[in-house]
Amino acid sequence: QVHLVESGGGSVQSGGSLRLSCSVSPWRVINVGWFRQPAGKEREGIAGITSGGGTTFYADSMEGRFTISRDEAKATVYLEMNKVRPEDTAMYYCAADVPPFGDWYRLVAREYDVWGQGTQVTVSS
Repeated sequence: QVHLVESGGGSVQSGGSLRLSCSVSPWRVINVGWFRQPAGKEREGIAGITSGGGTTFYADSMEGRFTISRDEAKATVYLEMNKVRPEDTAMYYCAADVPPFGDWYRLVAREYDVWGQGTQVTVSS
């Protein structure tokens, strides 16, 4: 069973940048997605990346300010957040789609099998 641990969250001012990390143990062939859940709201997909890193998908509203990437040597998947806004304040989760793979690119929570505990991001204006 793969285990995911997020880190890198914290407080940042509007317009700033932040990089979240998702440590994957053990590293294996999986697709990984990033999601977020603002307080009192539903979880929403941000971006996903294939096991080989060659294909990425972004939610329409997220593309442009968020970048997903992975470093197999470090067994880590990253989410780079740029020009953050107060509405980006949320708990951020990474999740794994393990074999047999589902429709990970749809960036919906039910397509992902394993979840991390989340890391909080707070953006102040």
